[in-house]
Parts: sequence; C-alpha cells; structure tokens
Amino acid sequence: MTKAGIELPTLTADQVAEFLRQNPGFFEAHVDVLMNLQIPHPHGGRAVSIGERQLIAVREKAKLLEDKLHELIQFGEENDAASEKVHRLACRLIEAQGLDAALDTLYLDLLDHFAVPHVAVRLWNVAEDDSATREFSAVSAEVREFVEKMTAPYCGHHPVYDSQAWFGEAAPHVKSFAMAPLAHDGTRFGVVALASEDPKRFYPEMGTLYLARIGELVSHALGRFVTPLREQLLD
Repeated sequence: MTKAGIELPTLTADQVAEFLRQNPGFFEAHVDVLMNLQIPHPHGGRAVSIGERQLIAVREKAKLLEDKLHELIQFGEENDAASEKVHRLACRLIEAQGLDAALDTLYLDLLDHFAVPHVAVRLWNVAEDDSATREFSAVSAEVREFVEKMTAPYCGHHPVYDSQAWFGEAAPHVKSFAMAPLAHDGTRFGVVALASEDPKRFYPEMGTLYLARIGELVSHALGRFVTPLREQLLD
C-alpha cells in the first residue's frame, strides 16, 4: 500500500487484533466503524452486524448449556433409578430365609428389574460345598485366580476363561459379560457372573459402581448361609 509515493507496511490480522486488545476504547472513539462492521453469519448466507453476531453466539452458548443441563438431569434420573433398584434388591435379599431363597431372589431380581437375561453364581472354598448344586459346580483354577486378583468388577465382550459355559444353552449366543467377586472378611468365596446377547449391554468403558454394590450385597446375603474358608493357595 502506498500513500503519496510512500510504501506503508501492511498490517496482519494478528496485529489488528493485538491493537484492539491494547486499545479497548477504540470503538468508543470510532462508533461509526463499529456500527458499520459486517461479519459473515456463522451458518452461512448473509452478513450480519457485530451486535447480531454476538446475540447469535449468546443464543448458541445458551443452547449448549441447556443441552448439557438436560443431559445431567437425565444422568441423575438414571442414577436415582439404579439406586432404587439396588435398594429394593437389598431389601429382598435381607428377607431371604436360606441360601436357595437368596439365590432365587438374586436371579429373579436381576432379570425382572435390571433386565439381565443370564446370571450365574459360583461358590467355592466354603464349608457347605455341595457338588450336586450348580452354584457349587467345579470352577477352573484360572477363573478362581482371576477372581482372586480382581480389584473391580469386570465388564467386556470376552468371557473370563471357561465361564461362558456357565450360561448353559444360551452360552453360544451371549456377546457381553460382567463379573463381580464375592468376598467375606477379605476372603474371596465366589463370583456373580452376568451375560447378555446384546454386545452393548456390558462393555469395558462402562461404570461399575452399581455392579460392585450388588457384589457386596450378594456377598453379605450369601455369607449368612455359607461359611467361607481361608485357603493359602488355589488348587
């Protein structure tokens, strides 16, 4: 750019922006410049004034905040519903008068209220071991060692070793799995295993808070009817 034959430096966009930041009163002194500014509409089409553009930005921000609020409310409602289900399960387990009743309560409750189609419980290292009952069926050393080392419930698309066979005729069709350990005074004595034909029902990234709580509830409920034994080494 030249003026009267003199070469003038060309300002960059960054230099203009920095000038405006350093001179916040510029538009107060040059209101006509501000009023005549036209910028592209954020969604294409006509140009709009800076005031209208700011109003659009405020509306978009408000919409994002509103959507986030609705999402948080939905999460809160889902958590409240899950908490209520866990509470009701606890109440029903407390009412169980024996091991069979507690197990039946667990199976029916997880199916009817948590929509878990397949549930299996395996118990080991307890004084009441009964090989004629499916819950006391032999469990491989690999599964028992996996449960012993669990620090949180497991969720994923792969069964834990041979545990898929626990789901009987449904075994070939299940696509997602979950496990919560059973423990009493620090001694692991079993596991609650869940499965579903829906691959999205249990997945590695899902939260396990309520699954962990169910594992603790079942541990206490079954602990009233079985006596866990301390073992020094897995068979």
